[in-house]
Amino acid sequence: MTKTAAQRWNDSILLYRKKCKNILKISKSIRYVGVINVYGRTLTGIIKNGVNPMLRKDQAQNDFFIISTLLSMRKPHYSSVGELEVAIVRHNKVTLLIFQRKNITYYISVDRKIRSEKLDQTISKIKKVI
Repeated sequence: MTKTAAQRWNDSILLYRKKCKNILKISKSIRYVGVINVYGRTLTGIIKNGVNPMLRKDQAQNDFFIISTLLSMRKPHYSSVGELEVAIVRHNKVTLLIFQRKNITYYISVDRKIRSEKLDQTISKIKKVI
Protein backbone atom coordinates (compact mmCIF):
# COMPACT_ATOMS: atom_id res chain seq x y z
CA MET A 1 0.00 0.00 0.00
CA THR A 2 1.32 3.40 -0.97
CA LYS A 3 1.43 6.13 1.66
CA THR A 4 -0.10 9.48 0.99
CA ALA A 5 1.98 12.64 1.09
CA ALA A 6 0.44 13.51 4.46
CA GLN A 7 1.37 10.10 5.87
CA ARG A 8 4.96 10.43 4.61
CA TRP A 9 5.13 13.93 6.14
CA ASN A 10 3.87 12.65 9.50
CA ASP A 11 6.39 9.80 9.38
CA SER A 12 9.19 12.31 8.74
CA ILE A 13 8.13 14.51 11.64
CA LEU A 14 7.95 11.48 13.95
CA LEU A 15 11.46 10.45 12.87
CA TYR A 16 12.82 13.97 13.54
CA ARG A 17 11.10 14.03 16.92
CA LYS A 18 12.64 10.68 17.83
CA LYS A 19 16.09 11.97 16.83
CA CYS A 20 15.54 15.09 18.94
CA LYS A 21 14.71 12.93 21.96
CA ASN A 22 17.82 10.82 21.39
CA ILE A 23 20.02 13.90 21.06
CA LEU A 24 18.59 15.36 24.27
CA LYS A 25 19.68 12.18 26.10
CA ILE A 26 23.31 12.57 24.98
CA SER A 27 24.32 15.19 27.53
CA LYS A 28 22.88 16.94 30.56
CA SER A 29 24.28 20.16 29.05
CA ILE A 30 21.84 20.08 26.12
CA ARG A 31 19.00 22.54 26.72
CA TYR A 32 17.01 22.41 23.47
CA VAL A 33 16.96 20.37 20.28
CA GLY A 34 14.97 21.48 17.26
CA VAL A 35 14.64 20.67 13.59
CA ILE A 36 13.99 23.50 11.16
CA ASN A 37 13.43 23.53 7.42
CA VAL A 38 15.14 25.67 4.77
CA TYR A 39 12.73 28.53 5.49
CA GLY A 40 13.47 28.58 9.21
CA ARG A 41 10.17 27.00 10.20
CA THR A 42 10.22 24.65 13.18
CA LEU A 43 9.31 21.10 12.24
CA THR A 44 9.74 19.81 15.77
CA GLY A 45 11.59 20.77 18.90
CA ILE A 46 12.04 19.69 22.50
CA ILE A 47 13.08 21.77 25.49
CA LYS A 48 14.73 19.85 28.31
CA ASN A 49 12.49 19.45 31.36
CA GLY A 50 13.06 22.18 33.92
CA VAL A 51 14.78 24.52 31.45
CA ASN A 52 13.30 27.94 30.79
CA PRO A 53 13.58 29.18 27.20
CA MET A 54 15.95 32.11 26.74
CA LEU A 55 14.13 33.41 23.68
CA ARG A 56 10.53 34.41 23.21
CA LYS A 57 8.67 32.63 20.41
CA ASP A 58 9.13 35.52 17.95
CA GLN A 59 12.85 35.78 18.79
CA ALA A 60 13.32 32.05 18.22
CA GLN A 61 11.50 32.25 14.88
CA ASN A 62 13.77 35.11 13.80
CA ASP A 63 16.89 33.22 14.89
CA PHE A 64 15.80 30.11 12.99
CA PHE A 65 15.15 32.19 9.88
CA ILE A 66 18.57 33.85 10.13
CA ILE A 67 20.34 30.51 10.55
CA SER A 68 18.44 28.98 7.61
CA THR A 69 19.21 31.96 5.40
CA LEU A 70 22.90 31.87 6.32
CA LEU A 71 23.16 28.16 5.57
CA SER A 72 21.28 28.53 2.27
CA MET A 73 23.60 31.32 1.17
CA ARG A 74 26.68 29.24 2.02
CA LYS A 75 25.60 26.16 0.03
CA PRO A 76 27.15 27.37 -3.25
CA HIS A 77 30.54 27.44 -1.49
CA TYR A 78 30.40 23.79 -0.49
CA SER A 79 32.07 22.72 -3.73
CA SER A 80 35.10 24.78 -2.68
CA VAL A 81 35.20 24.29 1.10
CA GLY A 82 33.19 21.09 1.58
CA GLU A 83 29.85 20.51 3.27
CA LEU A 84 29.12 22.00 6.66
CA GLU A 85 30.14 19.65 9.46
CA VAL A 86 28.92 21.73 12.40
CA ALA A 87 28.55 25.43 13.11
CA ILE A 88 29.27 26.49 16.67
CA VAL A 89 27.87 29.83 17.79
CA ARG A 90 29.03 30.91 21.24
CA HIS A 91 27.06 33.45 23.20
CA ASN A 92 27.71 34.63 26.75
CA LYS A 93 24.92 32.45 28.12
CA VAL A 94 24.58 29.57 25.66
CA THR A 95 26.38 27.74 22.87
CA LEU A 96 24.50 26.78 19.71
CA LEU A 97 25.37 23.73 17.63
CA ILE A 98 24.00 23.75 14.12
CA PHE A 99 24.07 20.71 11.87
CA GLN A 100 22.67 20.57 8.35
CA ARG A 101 21.60 17.35 6.67
CA LYS A 102 20.12 17.79 3.20
CA ASN A 103 17.43 20.47 3.64
CA ILE A 104 17.00 19.97 7.38
CA THR A 105 18.84 21.87 10.10
CA TYR A 106 19.32 20.61 13.63
CA TYR A 107 19.49 23.55 16.04
CA ILE A 108 20.82 22.56 19.45
CA SER A 109 21.47 24.82 22.42
CA VAL A 110 23.98 23.75 25.05
CA ASP A 111 24.96 25.22 28.41
CA ARG A 112 27.79 27.70 27.91
CA LYS A 113 29.74 26.18 30.81
CA ILE A 114 30.41 22.91 28.97
CA ARG A 115 34.14 22.12 28.70
CA SER A 116 35.70 22.00 25.22
CA GLU A 117 36.55 18.30 25.35
CA LYS A 118 33.02 17.48 26.55
CA LEU A 119 31.59 19.63 23.75
CA ASP A 120 33.67 17.71 21.19
CA GLN A 121 32.37 14.40 22.58
CA THR A 122 28.81 15.71 22.47
CA ILE A 123 29.21 16.80 18.84
CA SER A 124 30.56 13.37 17.87
CA LYS A 125 27.61 11.63 19.53
CA ILE A 126 25.10 13.97 17.88
CA LYS A 127 26.58 13.21 14.45
CA LYS A 128 25.90 9.52 15.02
CA VAL A 129 22.24 10.21 15.81
CA ILE A 130 21.54 12.46 12.84
